[in-house]
Formats: sequence, C-alpha cells, structure tokens
Amino acid sequence: MSKQETRGLARQETSALARELKTQVKVLGGFVAIMWILEIVDLVVFQGALNAYGILPRHLIGLRGILFAPFLHGNFAHLIANTIPFLTLGWFVMLRETSDFFVVTAITMLVSGLGVWLLGSPGLHIGASGVIFGYLGFLLLRGYFERNIPSILLSLIVGFLYGGTIWGVLPIQQGVSWEGHLFGFIGGILAARLLTRRKK
Repeated sequence: MSKQETRGLARQETSALARELKTQVKVLGGFVAIMWILEIVDLVVFQGALNAYGILPRHLIGLRGILFAPFLHGNFAHLIANTIPFLTLGWFVMLRETSDFFVVTAITMLVSGLGVWLLGSPGLHIGASGVIFGYLGFLLLRGYFERNIPSILLSLIVGFLYGGTIWGVLPIQQGVSWEGHLFGFIGGILAARLLTRRKK
C-alpha cells in the first residue's frame, strides 16, 4: 500500500471517529436536555405535579412510570447528582458501539422499572439512578463476560471511579429508591450477558 493510500485510509478513519463522537454527543446531550427541560417545566409550570408519572408500585397506573420515571426528578439537586454519572457512564457504554447505549438503556429501564413496580416500597419512585446503576452493572460485568483486554481494562477503570457507589443497591439511605438501584444493576448485568452472546 502506498503512502498516499495509507494517508487516505487514516483520514477516512479519523472522519468516521469524528462522526461517531458527534453522534454520541447528540444522543447523550438529547437525553440530558429532556431531563432538564422536564424538570424546569415541572417546577416552574406544574409545581412538581409531573412527578405523579413516576413508578407507583403495584398500582396499574404506576406502570407508566417505567417509561417516564428516568426523566423525572424531585428537584435540581437530584437532577444534578444524576447528570454527571449519566453522562460519564453513558459515554463509557457507547465507547465500542453507540448502539450499545440504546440496548443497555432499554433493558435497564425495563428491568429496573418492573422490579420497582413489583417489589418497591410504597410511594412514587423517580429519577435516572436506576438507569445509571444499569450502566454501572453493564460496565463492571462486561469485562467478565467478554474476557478481552479492552473490556477488562474498562471494567477496572469504572470500578475504580464508581465502585464505591455499589452500596446504593442496599437500603441504607432513607428516601432513596435502593430497589431501583438494585434492579437497574441487575438489568445492566443482563444487558452485558445478552450483548456478549449476540456479538459472539
């Protein structure tokens, strides 16, 4: 292969990477924008009434929260606390393939939401933390399931950065939906297993 052809291939790869990164920024930015717009509208216009669309365990109407709850938050402090790990872990999920983000998000929303609806404590459950714990479970266990060096290294990095949050799956803090964390984490592990099997 000539130097000119090599340079051409390098330019194509760089261009493809730039397009992929732009897509990832749009996807993550879009999700976070929806959360922030909803919270602003909820507090300013509805005075928190939109939180009624969260998950209400063992009530039929509460099933709608499986779809809506991850986008709803109790206040700006709650939303800020979720925004940074959502962006960080969400991007780690995308690193290999952007499509992984959508698969992992869908599985963790479903598993976390159904788990909370079936076994959650009484009251409304809202927030993106169930999905965030799903990303955490996916990233920590993907290295185990795939058993290749890049995945193992990423699992170790995520464990170093966010391993301490694993205690959130236990009922140690009042007013926090630990059930959402636990079932989200389980959903992430399930997503890691399913995606590993599909890629094989």
